[in-house]
Amino acid sequence: MSGPAEAVSTRNAEVVRRYLRVFETRNVAELVAEDVLVHGATSHVRGRHHPEQAVLTPGLSNCRVQVDDFFAAADRVSVACTLTYTHDRSGKDLTMSGLKSYRLHDGRVVEFWGETDLYGMLRQAGLLPEQIPSF
Repeated sequence: MSGPAEAVSTRNAEVVRRYLRVFETRNVAELVAEDVLVHGATSHVRGRHHPEQAVLTPGLSNCRVQVDDFFAAADRVSVACTLTYTHDRSGKDLTMSGLKSYRLHDGRVVEFWGETDLYGMLRQAGLLPEQIPSF
């Protein structure tokens, strides 16, 4: 039998699934709190404009999100995913894997942590060398 905790987990899972589509819909406002806390890449910032900027990255379009792993429990949802973008200048597909953990309250993301393989994507775009020189 399902109870209140399971209902919250199910609702929060759906919110995060919708949030993962914002790279296609570009509608962050309805899913993310105005004062959301964002942790990642050694930064800890507050404000919805941070995830909005990530969604509107210039030079990359046609983002497709593949969910590789998904877990929801109470107010937390964790996701492993692969994002594939089209690099506007070259037309080449670039992929980036990432791990994200979300905390939700009243149907909105209020905090998230995450890391993505930006280095790997920049390497695919030819902006960084294949090998890091050793010193």
